Amino acid sequence: MHATTTLAALTGRTAAQQPYWPDPDAVDTVERELAGLPVLTPEDEVVDLMNGMALVARGAALLVQGGDCAERFHEAVPDLVRRKVDNLQGLAAIMRAGSGLPAVALGRIAGQYGKPRSSPFETEESGAGRKMPSYCGDAVNEPEFEPAARTPEPRRLLTAYTCSQIVLDEIRRSWSGRPVLERVYTSHELLLLPYERPLVREGAHGTYSGSAHFGWIGERTRREDGAHVALAQAVHNPVGVKLGPTVSPEDAVALSRSLNPEGVPGRLTFIVRFGAKEVDELLPPVVRAVARHGAPVVWLCDPMHGNGLKLAGHKTRLIEPMRAETAAFVRTLREHGQWPAGLHLELTPDPVTECVSELDRPPRFTDYRSTCDPRLNPEQSADMVTHFLSLL
Repeated sequence: MHATTTLAALTGRTAAQQPYWPDPDAVDTVERELAGLPVLTPEDEVVDLMNGMALVARGAALLVQGGDCAERFHEAVPDLVRRKVDNLQGLAAIMRAGSGLPAVALGRIAGQYGKPRSSPFETEESGAGRKMPSYCGDAVNEPEFEPAARTPEPRRLLTAYTCSQIVLDEIRRSWSGRPVLERVYTSHELLLLPYERPLVREGAHGTYSGSAHFGWIGERTRREDGAHVALAQAVHNPVGVKLGPTVSPEDAVALSRSLNPEGVPGRLTFIVRFGAKEVDELLPPVVRAVARHGAPVVWLCDPMHGNGLKLAGHKTRLIEPMRAETAAFVRTLREHGQWPAGLHLELTPDPVTECVSELDRPPRFTDYRSTCDPRLNPEQSADMVTHFLSLL
């Protein structure tokens, strides 16, 4: 049954980063259709992950979260899904071997079809310089720079559900014979409310989100009085919040209290993404305030989103600042008696050249495939995990 309590909590709340849907009635129709479909992630699986996250919160396990910046519908095929899962399981295995602790694997997978954007419009860089709606993920529109492709289409939300179901079926096949803690669980940003609302249901343990095992709120949607925080408040899944340079210690404390009022270990993860240039100044007061006045949180480092730049006409990220931010994250958490729980990475099992080293002169983007942000290839991902472990 659709949880009316959640809908009530969202009433009157500001919903940032929502597409401009040309036909609101069509959106309502799609939302009703989604409300009649089974959940993608049943409550017992959510509880399994919650138990693993509780170990992470207590410093008895590590966490690696990774996957595509934006999933594509055409990639919801078994062979590619298996490679993505194998990649994540391999990174978790590196964490286990290097730390002697269990490691939870969370994929940015089976639902990461929506993307927040810094501007609702973008201008074509070549040719006539046309202006069109930004690409907001396959659940909204298509990346091709054409009017028909860029027009938001609500029925793509139903395709997102179907593709997520296909991906999840393959993920569950990978669970065979694996302990609960060694499975790959699903996560995505809780962004598109017409998709998230109808997949919130009532279960044996209360209201939960059936769109993913774990959902996070982005840097652009984390207003405490906003609709996305209200959605996360209403469900008992483990949830995360991205914290960037604009967050204040007071903001972080308020979020930790409102999203984890009972102080449940593993319920809330703060995914910090300050950037290598600002992390040493901005992270310590946030960690200090939350440790003193807030509810317990899992601290996760996202060394990617604060370290983007443009080189040779490509959006990229340099390896060295990512390593530096990771080192500052671990050092700060240790200095304040908190557990540096792991990494949040954008990555792919493919041998892409989307992130580069400062030593590359000139940078060579010989295999650039991302439709949005640059990802780490397998070698780079393993290097980041190994670097993190060396700092513990």
